[in-house]
Amino acid sequence: MEDQKKQILSIISNETKSSIDQMSIVTPTVYASIFSEFAKEHDEDINDEAIIAQDVMQVACSNLTTLQGETSKNANLLSDSTQKAINAIQTKDETSLSEVLKETQSLKKEIEKLKEAIYKDELTNVYNRKWLHDNLLKENENSFKDAGILVMIDLNYFKAVNDTFGHIVGDKVLIFMANALRKSRHEVVRYGGDEFILFFNKNSSLKAALETLHNIREDIISKKLKSGKDAFRVSFSFGGTAFKKGDALNKVIETADKNMYADKKEIKKRITGI
Repeated sequence: MEDQKKQILSIISNETKSSIDQMSIVTPTVYASIFSEFAKEHDEDINDEAIIAQDVMQVACSNLTTLQGETSKNANLLSDSTQKAINAIQTKDETSLSEVLKETQSLKKEIEKLKEAIYKDELTNVYNRKWLHDNLLKENENSFKDAGILVMIDLNYFKAVNDTFGHIVGDKVLIFMANALRKSRHEVVRYGGDEFILFFNKNSSLKAALETLHNIREDIISKKLKSGKDAFRVSFSFGGTAFKKGDALNKVIETADKNMYADKKEIKKRITGI
């Protein structure tokens, strides 16, 4: 599958997943209908769905095989190092213990690389939804492990960027946006196509969190991005809410979404386009 088509389908998929996230029931027909609507917005022909699906499955299976192979290799290394450590402790062999320490340090680096592959968004290099679910939510539940603050962020006029300058530039805008949000030094998650979530811990205040986003937005608005000889500006809308330990993720996002759309109405009075 050519890279540009892959990027567009990735954007459509993320938009579809974001759209159905709040729906309690999603049948294959409902998913296909929503996907088709987003595909139309991007002028993308999905009539060759069987070929597209085959390409996606080949890539997914290849990635899964690689990941399984790396996991298996590291599991075997961990088992070997553990046995060496037991033997070294029993025999009080300091040389062997030193070797085990080096092996363990090397293994830790490999495991960190695996975690990054699993938890990072491929395009923007910020966290993905899997990281959110595995690290912030209770196991097998949709509720938070701890209290904190969630801020929902949505780019303004992002479709206009894609339509005017193309999806390659659109991807660069998403990367630019992710890098700007990372400057907050808080956890950034790419939640959907052009949606991000910023998490603040329980020691932060909602007022301080919103002030942080306001400052990031003002900095972004003050800059001009270039595409060839053309220049344009980007902006975003945001809305936040505090949450308690045990609060349901979907309810917290629903509240943040409402606040974000209220902000969007106001910021669009000031920023009328790109």
